[in-house]
Amino acid sequence: MSMPMTIREYLRACDIDFEEVPHPREVSSSRVAERAHIAGNQMAKAVMLKGDAGYRLAVLPSTCDADLDRLSALFHEKVELASEPQIAETFTDCDPGATTPVGQAYGLQVYIDDMLRHQPDIYFEAGDHRTLVHMSGSEFDRLMTASPHGHFSRHH
Repeated sequence: MSMPMTIREYLRACDIDFEEVPHPREVSSSRVAERAHIAGNQMAKAVMLKGDAGYRLAVLPSTCDADLDRLSALFHEKVELASEPQIAETFTDCDPGATTPVGQAYGLQVYIDDMLRHQPDIYFEAGDHRTLVHMSGSEFDRLMTASPHGHFSRHH
């Protein structure tokens, strides 16, 4: 599988300059970053959340975990991690476990952790387990310009 058309078309529609970087299959974004020699704070991972108001996507560095208490406070409601079937239902053309931070392409509100803002480069899963999307930090900031941000990650 390669990058799903949903993601490719969304990035093109937003006029985002990006490149696709092949990588060996790994199970976690932090392992992908390690194998691809990418700084963990420049490798973005997406965590789908479920709350009373529906689904949202939190995007944070691969070296961190989402702090659900901070996210619940940010959203003014209790949130929990979405289940694998719920994620698969939303990201229908992505491989299981390869959720992309480009949740806007799937109709999700995206929230960016402050640690990802203003990085020189950003990498993230392209929706499969074999391709990373690479873009400059300024392009990532432009892509996520409408996304609220805050501090909701903690190092694991």
